Amino acid sequence: MINLFESQLLGGTVLLKNRIVMAPMTRTRTSEGDIPNELMATYYGQRASAGLIVAEATDVAPSSNGYALTPGIYTPAQRQGWRLVTDEVHRKGGTIFLQLWHVGRMAHPSLMPNGEAPWGVTAERAESQVFAHGPDGKLGHIPAGTPRRLRTEEVMRLVDTFSNDSAHAREAGFDGVEIHGANGYLFEQFMNSVLNTRTDCYGGASVENRTRFLLEVVEAAVRELGPGRVGVRLSPFGRFNGIPADPLTEETLLYVAGQLVRLGVAYLHLVYELMPEANMEVAEFKSHHLDHALLAKVRAVFPGTIIWCGGFTDRQGAEEALDTGLVDLIAFGRPYIANPDLAERLKYDWPLAEADRSTYYTRCGEVGYTDFPAYSGQ
Repeated sequence: MINLFESQLLGGTVLLKNRIVMAPMTRTRTSEGDIPNELMATYYGQRASAGLIVAEATDVAPSSNGYALTPGIYTPAQRQGWRLVTDEVHRKGGTIFLQLWHVGRMAHPSLMPNGEAPWGVTAERAESQVFAHGPDGKLGHIPAGTPRRLRTEEVMRLVDTFSNDSAHAREAGFDGVEIHGANGYLFEQFMNSVLNTRTDCYGGASVENRTRFLLEVVEAAVRELGPGRVGVRLSPFGRFNGIPADPLTEETLLYVAGQLVRLGVAYLHLVYELMPEANMEVAEFKSHHLDHALLAKVRAVFPGTIIWCGGFTDRQGAEEALDTGLVDLIAFGRPYIANPDLAERLKYDWPLAEADRSTYYTRCGEVGYTDFPAYSGQ
């Protein structure tokens, strides 16, 4: 059986101390100005025993802000805040990539510059919710706003935005970046053949057009950071954030996977039918482990590092997945919330703590965030 705790060379560039990945999770703990802070540095530093940390989804521009108090990387102050995080993780021997996103239509005018409409692949509104201030001024989940369709030249400019923010991530001390192409956000909105009804070069008439935006961004990021420093996250067959079911999902996935090999990415991070359709505080999560048939097809076109995120909670399940030879690293999400020392708990079969869902987001500050102790044997 493959040992979850053996080292792994990522993308031929970055040596990881084990095969455990801390998955990116939105926690909304930033300071005013969407600036990372000392509290966030403590949080990530506590979890530095993971082989790889993928930091929470981070805005590349004011237009990509779909959730209140999520961090950005586009201002000098935000980069200085992230430097607190990366310095602390590196001080504790960890490796950390930054996940870059644009939420697209998953936003609300109250979060957008000058109260403008969210940006979308089309003008179709998502039947889903975002985390923002409601009419009563309180933070909570409210319906997404109606977007406006992005013009072709605006999509092209977003490619440059992601390229610039990849450089900003390096400036902030990150070891690499992950492009968030999953969970119903802007890249998946473009890749979805049902939602993308555009007729320009980014339109849904062909898989090449539907994936062009993502692949142009990945190519620009690799050009900026070098091979082995850029990962991509996808969620095939997911329905999170109101993304419609797509009969061409498998075709799109295999095409993208093959193109990512050509571009020299560090890894492909797959989330398979794990994310719920409702918001994260109330939805029911169901674990979905390896779909061997699908993974075998992906592995045939993508021989590089594959991260699998599927609701893992113990060492045995993770190592059984690794033993198939279809994946190389295992991502743990929610278990990392209440278990900062998750790697050690898995290694020594120590019990896992559980977090209160009501503390997932920013209303609680350090409560449910940095106040979980390491296992003491008690």
